[in-house]
Amino acid sequence: MAGTLGGIGFFVALIVVIVIHEAAHFGAAKRFGIKVEEFFVGFGPRIWSTRRGETEYGFKWVPAGGYVKIAGMNPYQPAAPEDLPRTFGAKPIWQRALVIVAGPATHFVLAFLCFAVWLAIVGQPDVRSPLITGVASTLDGAESPAAAAGLRTGDRILAVDDLEDPTDVEMVAYTREHVGEPVTFLVERDGETFTADIVPVLATVQGERVGRIGVLLGQAREAVGPLAAVVGGAGLVWDASVQTVVNIGRIFGPEGIGRMAELLFTDAPREPTDPVSVVGIGQVAGETASGRNAGDLLYLLALVNVFIGLLNLLPVPPFDGGHLALLAIEKIRGKQVDMRKVVPVSVAVAAFFIVFTVSIIYLDVVKPGSLAP
Repeated sequence: MAGTLGGIGFFVALIVVIVIHEAAHFGAAKRFGIKVEEFFVGFGPRIWSTRRGETEYGFKWVPAGGYVKIAGMNPYQPAAPEDLPRTFGAKPIWQRALVIVAGPATHFVLAFLCFAVWLAIVGQPDVRSPLITGVASTLDGAESPAAAAGLRTGDRILAVDDLEDPTDVEMVAYTREHVGEPVTFLVERDGETFTADIVPVLATVQGERVGRIGVLLGQAREAVGPLAAVVGGAGLVWDASVQTVVNIGRIFGPEGIGRMAELLFTDAPREPTDPVSVVGIGQVAGETASGRNAGDLLYLLALVNVFIGLLNLLPVPPFDGGHLALLAIEKIRGKQVDMRKVVPVSVAVAAFFIVFTVSIIYLDVVKPGSLAP
């Protein structure tokens, strides 16, 4: 139940995020005296609307975000003569640039807030020295080595033989490499340390026989103060931005397109590094909400905001970054770009991303099994 509510709540949060993006465009346009004709939440047929001044506000049936209609941005809908001074193209380049930048900027602000609150309330996990979150009493019908050694939930593994401060991945790999051999674990409990000699045994995990001692592993966390949360939140936005740029280049480059074709037309399984759609993100959000640290939804929402913000800054129309690129061209040339010539490019780019997105949604439905590492 918690997972379902978490997935639904995360989806609603994404809609709110996109509406905030559009509200930023709206607010900046209004600030510079540009006429905004419509501000709608959703797409498709109109559910309800009302007019306040010169702007129509309302809701539409498809809950996939929202949009603002700014006078003068559609080359096939000329403005009335009396509105020409208040159209988008009539304003200075710097004002138009701020109107465009306002939308993507909201995602980085929201990401920063989510990261900072997450650090202050939930705490960043320590990938080293994993925490025992559960001890199996038996493995394949016999007492588990961990239970026999007296390990308890809450114990922390500080070392495995000569491997100090291992990650959970390193510890699992080491355990599987030493089946039947005594392994010395350095354990911390209630501020004190002790050693335990444990012999990993073969046990069945998802149909495969692997070495185990019978513990579930997690990561220790420690919330930080307000100043550290602010500094850490800014640092996480930067780190996430750098990684997202790398991922966007990989996903939409030759490697990513080839990988998408492989997943669509062969039996190749999904991998944790493969892209996911809102469906896949909803699955991850549901799993996160069902886990011990539902507060990690804040971290997930922050990552999604960084991705949306950077995707919107791609320098191709119809993305916001494409509009900024056109403004840069206008500045260099000294005259405005004919937007009617840009429309075919916008249509082609939009068609590509629609096909790509539908393909990922399809994969999230038919191949959801291996999305988690």
